[in-house]
Amino acid sequence: MLSGWREAKARRPWRISAKLLIISSVVTVIGFSAICVNVMLDMRRGEEALARQTLENLATTIDSDVTRNIEIYDLSLKAVVNNMLLPEIATVSKPVRQLILFDHATTARHFGAIQVFDADGRLTIDASTLDPPAENRADEDYFRIHRDNPDVGLFISRPMLFRGAYSIVLSRRISDTDGGFLGVVAGSIRFGYFHELFERLSLDPADTITVLKRDRTIMMRRPFDLDIIGKNLGTQQEWKPDNLKAGGSYAGKGPVDVTPRLYVRSSGSGPLFVVAGKPLSAVFELWQKEAYRIGAVVLALILFVLASTLVLAREISRRADAENKLEEMATTDALTGLRNRRKFDSVIDIEWRRAMREKTQIALLMIDADHFKAYNDTYGHQAGDQVLVGIAICISDSVRRAGDCAARYGGEEFAVLLPNSSAADAFRIAETIRAKVQGWSDVEAGSTVSCGIASLAPTAGMDWAILVAAADKALYAAKAGGRNRSVVASLPKLSLVA
Repeated sequence: MLSGWREAKARRPWRISAKLLIISSVVTVIGFSAICVNVMLDMRRGEEALARQTLENLATTIDSDVTRNIEIYDLSLKAVVNNMLLPEIATVSKPVRQLILFDHATTARHFGAIQVFDADGRLTIDASTLDPPAENRADEDYFRIHRDNPDVGLFISRPMLFRGAYSIVLSRRISDTDGGFLGVVAGSIRFGYFHELFERLSLDPADTITVLKRDRTIMMRRPFDLDIIGKNLGTQQEWKPDNLKAGGSYAGKGPVDVTPRLYVRSSGSGPLFVVAGKPLSAVFELWQKEAYRIGAVVLALILFVLASTLVLAREISRRADAENKLEEMATTDALTGLRNRRKFDSVIDIEWRRAMREKTQIALLMIDADHFKAYNDTYGHQAGDQVLVGIAICISDSVRRAGDCAARYGGEEFAVLLPNSSAADAFRIAETIRAKVQGWSDVEAGSTVSCGIASLAPTAGMDWAILVAAADKALYAAKAGGRNRSVVASLPKLSLVA
């Protein structure tokens, strides 16, 4: 038990070193991994910020173009409204009236001809012809809105089929000087304008451009889908307007399809606004490739570091075991398995200093085999060795505390150091050893031992040689008294008590 404790104590520093190596490597790996993860997250945020800026520029550009064209077209509508109030407009000929009303009207390939409807919804004037066909638009939303609400201003209808083409209708109310309703001026912007605008942009197939009214009605969308055009997102309970405020962005599933995208909304104040979207898979595609590449390299480095650490830790453990074995060989008596004289001198020096610091007693047993030389000469050296081994076993069985040290002091003499023990405690252990040796020797060879015992509390200026000398003198007294007995030395006079 004493040998196992000494071995464990000797091994502990090396085990700690191996564990510290593993722990430090693991901490290093975790720290390095955390740095790499943080760098990768920064790269991801950078990719998202770049995509957000690109989409913001795209949405702003489209919003500006759409708003500018609506404003230009609206100026033409306002001019027609103002000219309709001129007194002479009803007296001039149709060609002159066309010149007065539409001379400054904006014309473009995708702008429809401006029309004028009277208070009953009948088409009265058409910029494209002097003799317009008979039409009545009293049931259309853009007519009823102006008829019932004098302060609407410019009204943009939902996408609709207007004059044979899908368009959005822009209209204004014609009021007299008293605010009475005189009719409606209406024009249209065909979907071809939006298609042409979107085709000029360099977009990926899965990118989306959505033009909406302020009430969140979809006016136009790329990719084009008639089932989506005209849909009002305000009816969708799962989609909240706060998800995407003016000038803001949103990442996730949108209100139209299930593809997760990064959406950016324009910050313009016009009647329409634009939302540009890009799939998140496309936003992070390059980042994911880079992340996989860096992750693979980091993983390989981590595995290399951990493997190297385990190999080094194993080698450290092996070296520790080898040094423990060497120390064991250097400090253990080869025959008996007890500590040798050199180890005993080292231990007694340490324990003597500790007892001096803590002001505790320290006891020493000096044990000698009786008549060993005669026995050795009679039965031979091998039989003598067996006697010494038997005595060592009896000593080891009797000395069980972790701090005790049993050693072969030399030849047939043994020493047992008992820290923090009184003379009475040491005497009981000595008698236990003597009795065990006598009981064993009655069967085997009839050997006995004599024990000298000394115990004291060391003080400054004292040397442990005093304790050894006292125990040794007590041993000689035990032999002189007839052997097979234990004698306690009385200190400091060193008188002998049997």
